[in-house]
Amino acid sequence: MLKRLTSVQKAYLAGFLDGDGSVYVRAKPNPTYRYGFQIAPYVVLFQSSKESDSFSELCKLIDVGHLRTRSDGILEYVISKAGEIREFLHCVAPYVVLKKRQIALMLRILEQKERIECREDFAALLRLIDLYRELNYSKKRKERALTP
Repeated sequence: MLKRLTSVQKAYLAGFLDGDGSVYVRAKPNPTYRYGFQIAPYVVLFQSSKESDSFSELCKLIDVGHLRTRSDGILEYVISKAGEIREFLHCVAPYVVLKKRQIALMLRILEQKERIECREDFAALLRLIDLYRELNYSKKRKERALTP
């Protein structure tokens, strides 16, 4: 998949992520999950639907997520599976300039998520996720308790 990309293609994807992308994790309240939250990591690239042909070509290079059109005419290429996120981020990390801290935090969160054995481990994961508040801007951000 992504291993076949040239360094120029990886650098272009990194630049696109820096400018028109987002790296974040949500802890969604969900009582059906063990500790009451669903952990949902995302890497998303955005583009106007006016550029759908060229954006579709870019998405084909990545080939691990899915493309969707929002109701406001913005295209989103969403990578939401942990293994695919990890692969994509390792691919572009050497070339990213602006989102280095988001990438490092995401990789740390994905690693921590795999090692949860108790409530305290999960609370530590939630504290890591909350660090995105300092790195990312959100108009819809809501405060929530750090402990599950």
